[in-house]
Amino acid sequence: MADENIETLESQEQQSVPQTQELQETSKEELVISLKNVDIYQRNILILPQVTMNVKKGEFVYLIGKTGSGKSSILKTLIAEVPAQGDEAYINGYNLLKLKKRQIPQLRKSMGMVFQDYQLLSDMTVLENLMYVLKATRWKDKVAMGNRCEEVLEMVGLATKDFRYPHQLSGGEQQRVCIARALLNNPEIILADEPTGNLDPITSEEIFKIFHEINKTNHTTVLMATHNFSMIDKFTSRTICIEDNKLIDSML
Repeated sequence: MADENIETLESQEQQSVPQTQELQETSKEELVISLKNVDIYQRNILILPQVTMNVKKGEFVYLIGKTGSGKSSILKTLIAEVPAQGDEAYINGYNLLKLKKRQIPQLRKSMGMVFQDYQLLSDMTVLENLMYVLKATRWKDKVAMGNRCEEVLEMVGLATKDFRYPHQLSGGEQQRVCIARALLNNPEIILADEPTGNLDPITSEEIFKIFHEINKTNHTTVLMATHNFSMIDKFTSRTICIEDNKLIDSML
């Protein structure tokens, strides 16, 4: 069992291993994400060299940049879809540089993910889509599973739509289901990749409002890649911009 333990920032502090000042600060400030000089690849092509960024627990952070600038690739690196390469790469205490394949499902269970294209199972109802995720993440108690589904659907305003199929929902409603799905396992952080890319302005505003309410109410960290600048202006928060292959942080 010892070799299956996930390396965390906390456990590293307790070991007699020399640490950099950055890792010590990471632990003190409870950083959910900590990247230091990480190279970001897209199809084996280096598109963003030596990325350094930190996100604290409970923050709401926008990641913006032109199409192809590397926003989605950063998120793919954080969920271990693309291997991390660099000096340091942590998310939720997982060391992405040393992550083993068998640890990836547990890593992804610890976070919520929301995509532009919804990725709902078309032959399942809303409730069945959510139950499928709970079963896949090893929930066993059917009563607890049903109650959790009701809770997250209530949070996104879809308490009466659990029997509908994805094709019976509007785009905005489908995205609400995706947000509900991301909340099922009470994640420390939600990663959202262009969640309003296919939605009209009014619906986009509703979705942004839901994300911010989740952030404030649950203290869930949110990292959202987006190019919806009108919504960023309306729901202001810390913004990291990718420009000329560099990250420019509004808080620095």
